[in-house]
Amino acid sequence: MTLAIVWICAGLAALITGAELLVRSGSALAARMGISPLLIGLTVVALGTSTPELAVGVDAAIQGNGSLAVGNIAGTNTVNILLILGLSAALKPLAIQLQTLRLELPVIVIASATLLALAWDGVLSRQEGLLLVTMGAAFTLAVIRIARRESIKVKLEFAREFGPRRLANRQAATEMLMLATGLVIIVYGADWLVESSVDLARLWKVSDAFIGLTIVAIGTSAPELVTTIISTIRGERDIAIGNLIGSSVYNILVILGVTCLIPAAGIEVSSHLIRIDIPIMLGVALLCIPVFVSGRRISRIEGVLFVSAYVAYLSYLIVQRT
Repeated sequence: MTLAIVWICAGLAALITGAELLVRSGSALAARMGISPLLIGLTVVALGTSTPELAVGVDAAIQGNGSLAVGNIAGTNTVNILLILGLSAALKPLAIQLQTLRLELPVIVIASATLLALAWDGVLSRQEGLLLVTMGAAFTLAVIRIARRESIKVKLEFAREFGPRRLANRQAATEMLMLATGLVIIVYGADWLVESSVDLARLWKVSDAFIGLTIVAIGTSAPELVTTIISTIRGERDIAIGNLIGSSVYNILVILGVTCLIPAAGIEVSSHLIRIDIPIMLGVALLCIPVFVSGRRISRIEGVLFVSAYVAYLSYLIVQRT
């Protein structure tokens, strides 16, 4: 058991390190190419911080542990909104941008409801994975349209976060090397994490879905957690919060969609995920509607309630699933 826990920690550390390298180098390269800051924040950064989920999902699908892959997505999105967004608001009341209300919020609700509908028969097929990926592409196109109208404030915030664009070829080569290194680290970290998590689930006699919903979900959410907390302390949260919701959208539409394309027979979804965990993920997305719309802010009290709700959910998982 000790060895499995050590390899889980090593896998999580590798995922966090690789994601940080990927996000930083990918954002710098995109900025060098003249890509819009808002577009980078909602695509390159959002997808970059979701690469741990992708690596874990693909590795789990290859090994035939579909419930771990789906549980990781459901658990990660619940962590993103209740725990990470809640902690951010608890530290300092969080203003919600109009764009989040118009785009990311409706899409996260639609994506969550679509996943529940597709998983209802207990299997996510390749065709359903293709549908999710297509929806993800449509979301990206919408982001591109909005990015053309980004504000000066967002541009300045992005410049502070990722630095000015540099034209030196040596710097570009370094960023490309960091990008490749981050990808390699993530792949190896995901393999360590999935194999060790499955071993631990067998030792504890719990389901793969439970491990995906708890240890793996919290671990793969670490890049989003670190980014959001640091940006909260700095007082520069527009891009970080947009990335948090955008990352949750990509988790379902792109990450899980691509994962479903791998096994020919599709991915099996356990009954607990269908009846409890995916509906909870959808319920959390729906909860955001009145909270976000009322005053376009998340108060400290609401942030504390979000975190308390996650603690209650995690306690339920530990008591009822172990």
